Amino acid sequence: MPFSAPEEPSLFSRLGELRVFLELGSMVPALPALMHAPRGDGHPVLVLPGMLTSDGSTVVLRRYLQMLGYQVHPWKLGMNWGPSEKIRQGVRDRFKELSDRYHRRVSIIGWSLGGIYARELAREQPSLVRQIITLGSPFAAGYRMDGSYDPELAKRLRVAPPVHCTAIYSKTDGVVPWEACRETEGPQTDNIEVQASHMGMSVNPLVLWAIADRLALPEGAWQPFDRSGVNSWFY
Repeated sequence: MPFSAPEEPSLFSRLGELRVFLELGSMVPALPALMHAPRGDGHPVLVLPGMLTSDGSTVVLRRYLQMLGYQVHPWKLGMNWGPSEKIRQGVRDRFKELSDRYHRRVSIIGWSLGGIYARELAREQPSLVRQIITLGSPFAAGYRMDGSYDPELAKRLRVAPPVHCTAIYSKTDGVVPWEACRETEGPQTDNIEVQASHMGMSVNPLVLWAIADRLALPEGAWQPFDRSGVNSWFY
C-alpha cells in the first residue's frame, strides 16, 4: 500500500502551542519530583535541536540531564536551518568527537528535525549509538525542504535504524502531524504519548521524566517504557 501525506495539525492544535509558556512555568514546581527520576550510568548524551532553533532551545533539557549525572552535550552548530550537507557533516563530526572522547556508545536525543538527524546518524554508525530518543520528530512525514511530499522518502525514513529507538509524541502537536512521529512497532522500538505542545517538548516535565527513564536503562538491557503504577496516571 502506498504511503499518503499525513494530515496537518488542526487549528485547535496550532493554537494549543501557546501552552509552551505553561509548560515552561511548570518546571519549577515539578523539579523536586523530576529529581527522583531513575538515574543511569552517566554515559554521554548528544542533544540535537529542532528546525530554526539552536542550542539555546535545549538548555533546560540538557541542564536537567546534567543534574541526573549524564555527560550531556549540545550540537554546537548554531541555528538549525535544515538538512544541508554542512549540517549533516557537522552532526557526524560532533558525534565522532564525543564517541572518541568517551570511548562509549552515545545516546542521541533529537527534537523535531533534530530527531531525523539522529535516526540517520544511527543508520550510519549503529555500533556507536546506545539509543535514539526523538521528541515530536516527523520522520515518517516524507516532506522535502520545498514542502513537496515524497512517498519513497516517507517509506525509507519510516524504517527505524538498527538501534533502540523511543519516539515521544503528542496527539495535540500543533506543528507537525503526530502520526508521522511514531515508530513502527518492533523489538527495538517504543512510542510514548504525552500531553505536550511541540514547542514545549524540551521543557515539559512529562517529556523530561520519560527521557530520564529511557536513559537510565542499563546498556544491553533496553525494554519498553513501563506504563504501570504511577506512570499510568500520566502516560
